Amino acid sequence: MTATDPALTALAQGWGALSLLHGRIEAHIERALQAEHELSVREYSLLDVLSRQHDGEGGHLQMKQVADAVVLSQSATTRLVTRLEDRGLLERYLCPTDRRGIYTNVTAAGLKLLEEARPTNEAALREALDQAADSPELLPLVEVMQSTRPVAAR
Repeated sequence: MTATDPALTALAQGWGALSLLHGRIEAHIERALQAEHELSVREYSLLDVLSRQHDGEGGHLQMKQVADAVVLSQSATTRLVTRLEDRGLLERYLCPTDRRGIYTNVTAAGLKLLEEARPTNEAALREALDQAADSPELLPLVEVMQSTRPVAAR
């Protein structure tokens, strides 16, 4: 039998707790968004990321940037965009200055659905965190999340 480094054991336990918290939160939000708005967490995240685009310098995201923002591969992001486009929530168009580039914008219907779903997402997040706070191994992570302030836009 070999001795285990206590620092590595603590790190692995911390990672396990973080992974558990993330899974619980995502599952809770997924159920709420599906039930109320027929949206998955990934669909909601994609609509949210794309709704923050703007005209002007650096205003539109390339598909790789979108994929990174929603934590999916580029191919999975493309499939997700296609599904939302088929539902009339997104639209794609060629970049006016580089015809090789394709932009994706949220449609008016997509923005409306996003605004309707935002309170559901926030309430489900709050509920999931409140439930997680009852677990001794998750409470420290919940406290860190609750004490974090958003970083001001630069």
